[in-house]
Amino acid sequence: MAVDFRVNGRPVRVDVPGSTRLLWVLREHLKLTGTKYGCGAAQCGACMVHIDGEPTFSCQTPVEAVRGRSVTTIEGLSQPGLHPLQRAWLAEHVPQCGYCQSGQIMNAAALLAKNPRPTRTEIIEHMSANICRCGTYQRIVRAIERAVREG
Repeated sequence: MAVDFRVNGRPVRVDVPGSTRLLWVLREHLKLTGTKYGCGAAQCGACMVHIDGEPTFSCQTPVEAVRGRSVTTIEGLSQPGLHPLQRAWLAEHVPQCGYCQSGQIMNAAALLAKNPRPTRTEIIEHMSANICRCGTYQRIVRAIERAVREG
């Protein structure tokens, strides 16, 4: 079954069963490996991408659900150059193992797109959908606050 959609602004067509999870289409068919497999149960957020601007767990999304829609991955978050969140992430030395970071940044970007000036409480609440095995939560919050300040 062919499914047409857009990824990072480019039209793509994949010929896979419609039930194939978007995560595997991105990683295995389109070679966009920035989106990670974490838990496979929409519990950790490592697989988070944007579908039409909404943060979505790609490990639970069948590719047929994105037919005709726009998907943004970490690779397409900011082209060219770094997104303000990516600059803030580097400045605050957020990553340790780095595994969850693309999902964290994608979720934070969705927050700032809807609420450019979130409070610390709003940041913590919004980011609760993502788990960091290394426990870098305080640095993640500081990076989001920095991105808000520095834009």
